[in-house]
Amino acid sequence: MKSAEIRDILEQEIATGERHAGERLDEQAVAARFGVSRTPVREAINQLASAGLVALIPNRGAFVRETGLGELVEMFEVMAELEAMAGRLAARRVDPKRRVQLAEALAACQSAAERNESDAYYYENERFHEAIYDACGNGFLAAEARRLHQRLKAFRRLQLRVPHRMRQSLAEHRRIVAAIEAGDGETAEAELKSHILVQGERFADLVASLKPKQG
Repeated sequence: MKSAEIRDILEQEIATGERHAGERLDEQAVAARFGVSRTPVREAINQLASAGLVALIPNRGAFVRETGLGELVEMFEVMAELEAMAGRLAARRVDPKRRVQLAEALAACQSAAERNESDAYYYENERFHEAIYDACGNGFLAAEARRLHQRLKAFRRLQLRVPHRMRQSLAEHRRIVAAIEAGDGETAEAELKSHILVQGERFADLVASLKPKQG
């Protein structure tokens, strides 16, 4: 098992609350669980630390970092502004090569949605947003958007498992691409902002819907 796979599993356990804030991530225990050496586990934990989900404390180890709902909503608000700007610029600057990449990314999202595979859709969704960053023609903006995207990826992935959200997301993607293709920066900006904000504004409901029902 590769470090990326281990990271994805741990990431989701943190996002869903299966691993609680303050819990120590023991490298040896995780390695034993997945039947791997400690090297890919260490790499996975370092990636989680870079994303802000884990705190590395010298001489103590790695601990799950607490991320409050308020902080998440604030990050989604900033993410919405960054992606909205990227969409507006992409509508003005997209070139033929980037148009093809965007169309291919949208088609891949549609294929995953038709198969009803939320995890596959999640990865194609990353590719879709990467295509917008590439098309915006602003390297600094793209780097900042990617950085925050990584910080929120566990929570963005989580909400895709809510019934009907994947189909809704795909419909939003189609409107975004249509606006970029038409060179309509204002609409592309508005659609992308709404696309991200809906995730933040409804996140409490999304989390609640995924919690196991109490007997």
